[in-house]
Amino acid sequence: MGYKLFDQNITPACEYCEFGRRTDDGTMVECSKRGLVSPYFRCKKFRYSPVLREPRQIQKLPKFTPEDFKL
Repeated sequence: MGYKLFDQNITPACEYCEFGRRTDDGTMVECSKRGLVSPYFRCKKFRYSPVLREPRQIQKLPKFTPEDFKL
């Protein structure tokens, strides 16, 4: 099962499944196949939806001063 977007080895999870929608509080996923489930739950009906996937945040680089590079 290879996906062409993002990573080739995507672990199935309801938080980015085509059949799941996040609840208003954001802690659970409402699945049209299984009902209310955990965001990390998975079932055999999983179908990847790249639109639902949230990219990781970019880490900020630390601020360096010229003092940091002196020997």
